[in-house]
Amino acid sequence: MFQATRRRLAVWYTAITAVLLLLFASGVYLYVRSTLIERIDDTLNHVVEIVERSLVVEPINGDVGKFRVNVESSFRNNADNVEDDHIDLEWFSPTGELLWSTLFEPLNIPIHANLTGETVRVVKAEKGAWSDSALLLRQVTQRVEVGRQVLGYLRVSHPWFEVTKPSRQLIFDLALGIGVMVLSVGASGWFLSGKAMEPVRESYQRLKQFTADASHELRSPITLIQTNVQVALADLDLAETQAATSLQYRQQLKIVERLTQRLGKLVNDLLFLARQDSGISKDIFSPCPMDALLMEVVEEQQLLFPEKKIALSLDLVDPPASETNPELLENWFTLVGNWDQLVRLFTNLIANALHYTPAGGCVKVELARIEGINRVSGLRYTTAQLQVKVSDTGVGIPAEALPRLFDRFYRVDPARTHTTGNTATASVAGSGLGLAIAQAIVEHHQGHIQVESIQGIGTTFTVTLPITLES
Repeated sequence: MFQATRRRLAVWYTAITAVLLLLFASGVYLYVRSTLIERIDDTLNHVVEIVERSLVVEPINGDVGKFRVNVESSFRNNADNVEDDHIDLEWFSPTGELLWSTLFEPLNIPIHANLTGETVRVVKAEKGAWSDSALLLRQVTQRVEVGRQVLGYLRVSHPWFEVTKPSRQLIFDLALGIGVMVLSVGASGWFLSGKAMEPVRESYQRLKQFTADASHELRSPITLIQTNVQVALADLDLAETQAATSLQYRQQLKIVERLTQRLGKLVNDLLFLARQDSGISKDIFSPCPMDALLMEVVEEQQLLFPEKKIALSLDLVDPPASETNPELLENWFTLVGNWDQLVRLFTNLIANALHYTPAGGCVKVELARIEGINRVSGLRYTTAQLQVKVSDTGVGIPAEALPRLFDRFYRVDPARTHTTGNTATASVAGSGLGLAIAQAIVEHHQGHIQVESIQGIGTTFTVTLPITLES
């Protein structure tokens, strides 16, 4: 599919370029050809002016007011001058009779005055038959007058090959240039279309992988639901004969309920990511006190892991003593954002930290306001930022897994994601979408998220969010 699209793009690039080059070459050819014709016409008219000024006009004896041209005196010196320029002269009487010519044989072309230049075709006869060869000439004809008396006609001819020869050479050069350019554009179009198709191919591959992973994740709970329903129906048939208790049905229905909750959570996560990718999400942003938000999330998460006895703490970094603005101090940890999305973001991060921290460990959440240059990352911020760090003493993440950690459905260790007995946590950690959703929320708030981890020591997620959003 991609190769066919790439070929079509390359063909379109080449075809459009070829059409443009043909139009350009046609314009160049017509311009050069018209320039050559104008130059020949100018030369012919210049010769006509020179010869006309050199004509020897004599009065006719016994005829008052009548004149004639002395042909011998007028054209004696002109023949040698025009021969070098491939220009031929013809002098005709007022009645159209050829009196003098530099040509070896008459052209047998009717006389008519024409100062703008015209192209004539002369076909020569050989031994009573017409020859296939023809001679093309460019001619200018001038009627010479004295007063109202026509003394004769002067016709100047120039070979047409002075135009055709350079025109043919120009056509060859343009055709060769167009051919080389079309081949170059074809190769360039193939290369550029390949480059243009790379993001599409990568997006398509990600979509295929996403669809495959989503299908796998959806298939598992659906299969379990179907199995439990079948078991419940079988037990119902058995109950009719053996009077089984309702406790078995209640347990199976609870399993179905947990699975449907997990399935609904997965579908909601997929819908959230799809809306974020398409940009159709219409979220309302308002001032959010991050200190109150984190206190709420930490309090909820402490109730979900009572059996692991993990020390979960929240540390709020106090503003500097030099800050005395009461309004700023009151809103020191307030930013513009979506409350529900931010709750979801830090719920995912803290739940993951608790999930992968062994009993007796600790998870620390730190909130600080940073301005200017961050001493840790070296990043320069033009506006104030809020930075939240979620650190744990858990199992850590391998270094080779860190670049793909925020990929959808990616799991560092698939076997351990479903080991927890807590339904809420399993839905976050087990779907493989928790960190992808976290990254989408951070990017939606124009922030960035990064992770540092050492296996056996722990992991730290750092979320930096701007106080105000840029439009």
